[in-house]
Amino acid sequence: MEVKRTIQKKLFAWKTAPDRKPLILQGARQVGKTWLLKHFGATEFDQVAYFNFEEQPDLKQFFQNTKDIPSIVRNLSLVHGHAITPQNTLIIFDEIQECNDALNTLKYFCENAPEYAIASAGSLLGVAMSRGNSFPVGKVDFLHLRPICFSEFLSAADPNLFAFLESIDKIQPIPDIFFHPLVDQLKLFFICGGMPEAVVTLLQKQDTEKTQQILQNILSAYSLDFSKHAENREIPKINYLWASIPSQLARDNKKFLYQSVRHGARSREYEDALLWLSHAGLIHRIFRVSKPALPLSAYDDLTAFKLYLIDVGLLRRLSFLDPIAIREGNRLFTEFKGALTENFVLQHLISHFEVTPRYWNSGNQAEVDFLIQVKNEIIPIEVKSDENIRSKSLTVYNDLYNPSIRLRCSLRNLKKDQGLLNIPLFMVDYIEKLLRLS
Repeated sequence: MEVKRTIQKKLFAWKTAPDRKPLILQGARQVGKTWLLKHFGATEFDQVAYFNFEEQPDLKQFFQNTKDIPSIVRNLSLVHGHAITPQNTLIIFDEIQECNDALNTLKYFCENAPEYAIASAGSLLGVAMSRGNSFPVGKVDFLHLRPICFSEFLSAADPNLFAFLESIDKIQPIPDIFFHPLVDQLKLFFICGGMPEAVVTLLQKQDTEKTQQILQNILSAYSLDFSKHAENREIPKINYLWASIPSQLARDNKKFLYQSVRHGARSREYEDALLWLSHAGLIHRIFRVSKPALPLSAYDDLTAFKLYLIDVGLLRRLSFLDPIAIREGNRLFTEFKGALTENFVLQHLISHFEVTPRYWNSGNQAEVDFLIQVKNEIIPIEVKSDENIRSKSLTVYNDLYNPSIRLRCSLRNLKKDQGLLNIPLFMVDYIEKLLRLS
């Protein structure tokens, strides 16, 4: 089973761009970078020359002693077994963060041999870059691959339901014949999340036990990365932080508390560990803003933030919530104070909006889960994990700032009423479209 990724359109645009530079595809481990690049190469090029610096460390020697592109290509051709020509070959450098010399050589491909199509991938590239390694600034193009989103999942799980969502062109309630199956598909997504192997296993084999094992294997691989790539002094702190995230999100007030990581923990002791997880792409740090104004980053309160995982399926597995919860009404959405639902919404907002979301509160009076910046407008979003949508937070925010529109993501139907647009959770990928329609 193949899940079509929307980023494939961007890859094609990169290939055909007249000013194409070497590409770096970033993303956390196991989000599908290698498969995507190989698939793209197989469908858009005559041949693929694939090199993995983690699996083939001897490749590093080709880049250590020379920056001469013809010499490097000759050596790579010998390893590949075929001549690498610029006309019909996609060259893939995987785990490029393992070879800083190769990363730096992308500059010379850009300047001296732009005819070669080079696509690089790195699951821990953000960690490598944060250490100050030389980087070909301005000489590469970037794309970021994130976990499979719900609309991509739905396109494989039920193409007819996907086609229905794509066809919506006005704000009106969704008929029950579509609404209820969409909620059922959303429950399935909460089980597997967006990690490609877990998605394919659940959809193809309907095997929740195997899906559980795959997610656990991914979490174990992340833990191994902590031990292998982080500084020794930071490894215990990273593990403590990582393990604390479910309990942090399970509180009514989801503001991150260092005291919940370990007794006596202080921010200055754990900041490097937190940055490591962020650079590795495994967490999203969402800051509180003191004022919903432009630019949002100017009003960040750096002492107050919430942490979310990159994927709702991984959060569910890390939280030890059994998939059997799918049979128990809306428990998957409401468990852990709605933490899974908030994580689901946040990871989709991250994918669709250029500016990282923030959150806002007014003391103990009200809290708006997320603020997004759409062009030059700040839009508040409230997340509700069940059909109970009573809350005063958006009302307080509205009285203070009078936004042109407010959003609520919940299990209620699509509806706009007095400046409040209720978006069903399964339509979170369509927020931009719905904003235009409203």
